[in-house]
Amino acid sequence: MTDTVHFPLAAVVAADSLKLALCLAAIDPRIGGVLIEGPRGMAKSTLARGLADLLADGQLVTLPLGASEDRLVGTLDLEAALGEGRARFSPGVLARADGGVLYVDEVNLLADHLVDLLLDVAASGVNRIERDGISHAHPARFVLIGTMNPEEGELRPQLLDRFGLNIALDGQPAPAERGQIIRRRLAFDSDPQGFCEQWAPAQAALRLRCQQARERLESIPLSDQALEAITTRCFAEGVDGLRADLVWLRAARAHAAWRGGDDILEEDVEAVAEFALRHRRQAPRKPQPQRESKPAPPPPAESAAQPSDPGQGQWGDMPAQAVPVGDRRSVPSWPKKP
Repeated sequence: MTDTVHFPLAAVVAADSLKLALCLAAIDPRIGGVLIEGPRGMAKSTLARGLADLLADGQLVTLPLGASEDRLVGTLDLEAALGEGRARFSPGVLARADGGVLYVDEVNLLADHLVDLLLDVAASGVNRIERDGISHAHPARFVLIGTMNPEEGELRPQLLDRFGLNIALDGQPAPAERGQIIRRRLAFDSDPQGFCEQWAPAQAALRLRCQQARERLESIPLSDQALEAITTRCFAEGVDGLRADLVWLRAARAHAAWRGGDDILEEDVEAVAEFALRHRRQAPRKPQPQRESKPAPPPPAESAAQPSDPGQGQWGDMPAQAVPVGDRRSVPSWPKKP
């Protein structure tokens, strides 16, 4: 546990798919993080903080919505570099998040260039700063968790695609679940330390399972059979690019490690399919029907004597062709923030 007491991830009611996606991202951060979509009041930040307790570092760093680029990547003191002959680096949010969880609430409202930079560093694990010919680099390996309400603005498709996994929360839990959620929240608020002690065995078991999965991960081969199933499905789903294939394969291997297996099985591929495809799926690819060729009608009588031009066809006889258009990503109707 960290010095700050967080609501244990093991104590979160329901949200099983989201908890699984978060644990997979913790097992293999190269998956590229998790984008959580849902309305306010769905415990998105609680889940992100609970995830931090499962990592070796155990820290969670939040990126403020109005953060500048310097606050995100850090700054270089150029005067010190000229006077001392070395760069003096002031760390930013990315440096502090190394080894832990970087949480970005309302990532869809963050400036696009900051989101782009953030995703670049999350993918490479290295933050590089260059100012006037002086450069500095430091490790920045973290689990990236972004949350958003699509009703308040979408991410650009290019940025949306770069999040590894995507989960949508149901804004209407069943009455029994709602009651259980409220009871646990009230118990935590009245005695945080006691509540965490009560859930310590379950949280420790979850932490141990993630640790063992991380240790097992590299020993699990990336099988050709799993790759063939994934690439075939991505093509059938109309997915552009290859990022979905790579993310899906890594997530399937992380799931195999999570269940304690030695190989990627079909159940691992299917368990993470929706996580990888939800924000990338387009219209299924269908074979184009072949049109039967018909002989051209004879020219009008008054133009029969005119010389024919082989370069000109019967343009007026060409019917309009249907063009397949990808389905728009389904966006639940969630209320906007006041």
